[in-house]
Amino acid sequence: MMQGLSMFARSLLAVTCIVIAVASAAGSGVAQSADQLTPIQREIERQRQRLSSSDIEERRDALMRLGNMKRPDASRVAAASLNDAAVQVRVAAAHAVVFLPPAEAAGLLLPLLQDRAEFIRREAAYALGETRSRSAVARLTEVLSGDKETAVRGAAAVALGQIADETAVNALSLALSGTGKKKKAGPGDEFIMRSAAHSLGQIRSRAGLPVLIAALGDDQNPLDVRREAAAALGLIGDPAAVSSLRAVLDSSDPYLADAAREALRRLATARN
Repeated sequence: MMQGLSMFARSLLAVTCIVIAVASAAGSGVAQSADQLTPIQREIERQRQRLSSSDIEERRDALMRLGNMKRPDASRVAAASLNDAAVQVRVAAAHAVVFLPPAEAAGLLLPLLQDRAEFIRREAAYALGETRSRSAVARLTEVLSGDKETAVRGAAAVALGQIADETAVNALSLALSGTGKKKKAGPGDEFIMRSAAHSLGQIRSRAGLPVLIAALGDDQNPLDVRREAAAALGLIGDPAAVSSLRAVLDSSDPYLADAAREALRRLATARN
């Protein structure tokens, strides 16, 4: 019996040694795996863990840090927070995912244009502009004409200029002409019109000339809108705008006159 007990003790000792060895090897493997991460990968992992915090500000800060890395692998980690319950966290995630390939980033952001929160829709529009993805143009033109909030429509106008796709010219022209607007544009309407003029200049399509020339010559338009129209005509660089630009050189508003003068200088440089 003593001999049997001794054999059992030896077996138990052997099993214990094996368990310890396996655990030690596993621990060594985890440590080795962690050691193989680059400093950037370790930082991304650290921020990923912070995204599960119950503190909203910690989650938002983690997303801002991921976005500041400007790396696709960091953006993919941030994408998980696009469905966060907190609005400010979803907004931070929207701006953090823009460093993915354009189509991939746009695919993640487009659903946010239907969010109930104005803040989300507005910032999603701005983020889509940062992606420069043409896959977002059709939806952004719908937002420009149809969203109930002027701030969201203005963000869509800005984004379309950043993407610079010529198919947006018609929607931007309608926004600049103020179709359906009141006699006097309010601050929100003015922002949309100014943004539309600026975006038409960024796109640089001759199709935008008629509405820009009309906006420049309409003294009922806010001066900021007319200045943007002059600058946009200079960017497009078509001689058809010369007479309209010269007509405002003696404007009582020095900033409008300066904008026209700079546009004419651009046109002269383009011809030479």
